[in-house]
Amino acid sequence: MMSRLIGDMQRHRRTLSTTVVEETVAAAATLVSKWHPDDHHSSLFLHASSPEADHFLRAAADLHRAMLFFASDPTNAHNGHGLVQAHHLLDTAMRRLQLELPRLLAPPPAGSRDRLRALADTMMSAGYGKECISTFKEHRRAALAATLRRQHTTVQVQLSKLTWEQVDDNIQSWLAAARIAFSSVFPAEKELCDTVFAGDASVGDAVFEDVANNQAANLLDVAEAAVARARRAPERLFRVLDVHDALTEILPEIMSVFGDRSEVAKRGCSALFKAGEAARGALANLEVAIEKEPSKATVAGGGVHPLTRYVMNYLVFLADYEGALDRINQQQGSPERSWSIGWLVQVLMRKIEAKAGSYREAALRHLFMANNTHYVARKVAKIPSLGDDDVAKIPSLGDDDGEAQDAARRHVEAYVRAAWGKVLKAIAAADGVEVEEAVMQAVAKQEKWNQFSEETLHT
Repeated sequence: MMSRLIGDMQRHRRTLSTTVVEETVAAAATLVSKWHPDDHHSSLFLHASSPEADHFLRAAADLHRAMLFFASDPTNAHNGHGLVQAHHLLDTAMRRLQLELPRLLAPPPAGSRDRLRALADTMMSAGYGKECISTFKEHRRAALAATLRRQHTTVQVQLSKLTWEQVDDNIQSWLAAARIAFSSVFPAEKELCDTVFAGDASVGDAVFEDVANNQAANLLDVAEAAVARARRAPERLFRVLDVHDALTEILPEIMSVFGDRSEVAKRGCSALFKAGEAARGALANLEVAIEKEPSKATVAGGGVHPLTRYVMNYLVFLADYEGALDRINQQQGSPERSWSIGWLVQVLMRKIEAKAGSYREAALRHLFMANNTHYVARKVAKIPSLGDDDVAKIPSLGDDDGEAQDAARRHVEAYVRAAWGKVLKAIAAADGVEVEEAVMQAVAKQEKWNQFSEETLHT
């Protein structure tokens, strides 16, 4: 008797529960029918009221729970019909949410992130996570690519078809685009993924990687391709150093957003290393170019040699990149040899001293050294990073700017002695004609020194 009573109570409770679930399904059916996915003209989240959108999400969750309820007793034929109906309605509701997802993402309107998260939670909980993630990734990939294209239009595979001048122009836009992308665009994308898939951090991380990794790799490809195209040419060094500076700046952002063990981080470190190696190669080639500068002709009147002007103006410009040079010298895996502006000035001065030997007249040799030493000293004074120890190692310059000027002055004095030597000899021989010619030659040489000295003040 007692067992029959308990059985009747259980059947009554199950019947009551079934009635409640069926009523819930019926209410959900009304709302799902109103917002059927075949209706593409209106948006549940953008056009309907906020409470109605919330009711729709709850209705979808109720349909999922109804399916679980009906599935708990598959032997009941009535439950089988309820399960089919609930599943059909749930699938329809999910298709509606899948339709709404891109609308909330393009672009995300104010306050939409909470709704995006609620929509994603509903789809993931109902077993439609694959559809949710696929739709999200497809839309965000396209949106991210469009954003980056507006910042920078070059595609890496096209660089091989461009001249260096075209590559150089594209790198200038890349420098700005890369900084914006890694400091702003990618962090914002990561934040969006983390917010929408906050229910499972691993899902958010995986979605972000699928959305952003290829775009990040494409940006780094441009840097690597441009560095390779520079071919370690000294005249292209400054653009390589610009790339090195940019990579140094954005690498911490890459580590923070993508993770220090991510493929993007590895690519960033590789690109930075390659830029450093390319810079070292360009500096090595510059040293060789200075040492092997082939011209044999002397500069008329012992003036400043074109090599001196080119190299010193180059090094003054290079001084703006002292920080990059220091980082490259400290770069892990670099050879023991360190590159510095002071060393390259030493290389130049040794070459200038060698070129002075091409003059037959002692006076012109000293005038050539005086002009070139004076020019180098003035340029060195514009490079604050060169300390006294650096200057002391430079042939003919001494320990500081004062000694450099003294060195130039000594060459001038030697030049004057040599230039006026003929005058003194002519006077000693009491030959008036030779005295006049010697004086005119000496004065002419003196005027050349004055002229070249004046020119160095403005070059």
